Amino acid sequence: MTIAPLRVVGLGPGDAALLTPQARAAIAGSQCIVGYTLYVDMVPEDLRHGREVLATGMMAEVERCNAAIDAALAGRATCVVCSGDPGVYAMAGLVFELLAQRGLSQRAELTGLAELADTVEVVPGVPALCGAAALLGAPLMHDFASVSLSDLLTPWPVIERRLEAALGADFVVVIYNPRSRRRADHLEKALAIAARHRGPETPVGLVRQAYRPDQQVSVTPLAAFDPATVDMLSIVIIGNGATGMVGNRMVTPRGYLDKYAPDGARRKGAAEK
Repeated sequence: MTIAPLRVVGLGPGDAALLTPQARAAIAGSQCIVGYTLYVDMVPEDLRHGREVLATGMMAEVERCNAAIDAALAGRATCVVCSGDPGVYAMAGLVFELLAQRGLSQRAELTGLAELADTVEVVPGVPALCGAAALLGAPLMHDFASVSLSDLLTPWPVIERRLEAALGADFVVVIYNPRSRRRADHLEKALAIAARHRGPETPVGLVRQAYRPDQQVSVTPLAAFDPATVDMLSIVIIGNGATGMVGNRMVTPRGYLDKYAPDGARRKGAAEK
């Protein structure tokens, strides 16, 4: 049996300028492109031209990843495209899980089937949180945690517990999948948790449609943040206790100026390493 390469490719936030050369080469070297319809449409037209495209809608992740594995097993070089990075809330993990479920993660010596898992390549992309952070300024300069508010795969009590732990530990918190029509109140609950651990003036950054034609970027104090302005195409970043504004940019200090004087000398009393 001939097994073709199977690549799980990160497209970045959506602008073709942020598609890495490695990702572009991976798509160009594929005969078949598989992905969620919205993300397939993000693939530059010149890379889609002349290639088989298998696109599915929401809630069909298992179906399309199995289709990609089948295409690779049939000898067609295949890529599964994801927005952002394929290993961050995307398809890379599911592809490996399906390989294991189908018995393809172990070498089948009797049939001569090569270990397909060894032929899978994960091609990184610019994660959505990095794109959003760059547009906001520098909110992720210190420790941060990311939490998805989607309870399709994770029970809401688990999500609440993670939010409580991250916000209570003074992490900057990046919120993926912040709000949809079906669960419009989840972001409100997350902000209520934040209000128990943050001051009312804590900056909250909102980036919608990063690096796409309808891009929107704003920073609002926690007490005034309006969840109704948020949808599933948004990233929300809640600052920590030190996050502030430099002009109109959201910045979380790393601590350099607390340790070093502006002229590069150590501040008086600072401990030597």
